[in-house]
Amino acid sequence: MDPITIGLALVGLGVGFGTSTVVTKKKLGSAQEAANKELKKAKKEADKQIQDARDEAKKLADDARKDEQSRRKELKVLEDKILERQETLDKKLDQLDKRNEKLRKGEDEVEELKNEIREIRKKQQEKLEKVAKLTKEDAADKLMKMTERDIKSDLTGLVAKLQNEAQDAAEEKAAVIITAAMERMASDVTTERTVSAVKLEDEEMKGRIIGKEGRNIQALQRATGVDIMVDDTPGMIILSSFDPVRREVAKVALEMLMKDGRIHPGRIEEVVAKAQTNVQKEITRAGEDAAREVGVLGIPKEVLQLLGELKFRTSYGQNVLKHSTEMAHIAGIIAEEVGADVKVTKYAALVHDLGKALTHKMEGKHHHISGEMLRKYGAPEAVALAAEQHHDDVDTTSTEAVIVRVVDAISAARPGARNISAENFAERMKELENIANGFNGIDKSYAISAGREVRVFVKPNNVDDLSAIKLARDIATKIESTMQYPGTIKVNVIRETRAIEFAK
Repeated sequence: MDPITIGLALVGLGVGFGTSTVVTKKKLGSAQEAANKELKKAKKEADKQIQDARDEAKKLADDARKDEQSRRKELKVLEDKILERQETLDKKLDQLDKRNEKLRKGEDEVEELKNEIREIRKKQQEKLEKVAKLTKEDAADKLMKMTERDIKSDLTGLVAKLQNEAQDAAEEKAAVIITAAMERMASDVTTERTVSAVKLEDEEMKGRIIGKEGRNIQALQRATGVDIMVDDTPGMIILSSFDPVRREVAKVALEMLMKDGRIHPGRIEEVVAKAQTNVQKEITRAGEDAAREVGVLGIPKEVLQLLGELKFRTSYGQNVLKHSTEMAHIAGIIAEEVGADVKVTKYAALVHDLGKALTHKMEGKHHHISGEMLRKYGAPEAVALAAEQHHDDVDTTSTEAVIVRVVDAISAARPGARNISAENFAERMKELENIANGFNGIDKSYAISAGREVRVFVKPNNVDDLSAIKLARDIATKIESTMQYPGTIKVNVIRETRAIEFAK
């Protein structure tokens, strides 16, 4: 490259560098100027905000000062009021002290006057006794004797007349009240039986119920404790038992088995257990229905359960639950007429025979058991007393108890209401079962065939075959020595061993 070209290039570079330097300086100057402007602007805004903040703080301080001055004025007013009230109270206390002082002086003066009057009366009495030559006690006694002598005969006649009139009126009123109550509560009288009948659909069902070699009917009798008679009445199966609950369980179980169609010993035990549950529900429902029918509310659940069991209990052939509800209606009518507590009377009449549901489980008379159970489950004491006192061996202590005793006699004495022979039969059946249950190793026992047989089931683990033979003889011996009965009684001791296993 020639020198001229090189020179021109260097000159060009120099000119370009100078030009860029001048441009850069101008830009820097402009930026510096813009920055200064922004800085001044920001400073002005900051000064303004600071001034605004100072003004706001000053305003708040002024407001606070004014508020403080206002509160001080209010406090000063309250303080003045309190001081004024305190001064008023001090004045009143001073006045009360002065008044008390005056009252004390007055009391002293009154006491002095009383003493003077007593002294004067004493002197006058002494003067009178000297004049009459009688003391105060002698004069009073003499006056009473004179009065008694003059009016004794009149009083005696008047008392006798009033007693006769009261007795006549009471007897007449009682007869009217009882008659009206009986007319308003004229319920049907039904006598309970000791047998139930189940209708057969066909003769084939009879064979299925009996089972091979009688195993089905034996299992049913063993599970329910009811004597089952198949061949006595065409088209019917007769269930015989003195215990209505067992009879009902057997009836329900038999109806369920015939409806289901599967009849074998294992199925029979399942159905009997289910029937017992159903009957238990029916018992609870019967108690609730009876309480609702007579209008007695608030009866404890346990009492309702025992009350429902009375549906399956009889007293001399009379259904105890029907007897109790009838009594409750009549008792309520009489209580309303004589002014007694209607609720307590109806409540006590409804549950008076509660103990009859437990006489086979507890010792004692049924009315004593009734009172004990009512107290145990939280019934009112007035109800427990009235129920407990409905028989003559306990004295009545309330009008309600007298009413319950009266209506019990009314309900039981109605023509055809009770059958004594049926009750005696049931008692003999219970006694047979109790004798058998008194021996060791007994699982359960049933009196069947109108008391001509006692069927006893023993625990196979506790009683072996030889012991079962001895047990049958011991039971028969005790029955002979403790009971009176016509004919003979068969003691049938059954020992059954089962082995159960499951294939998995």
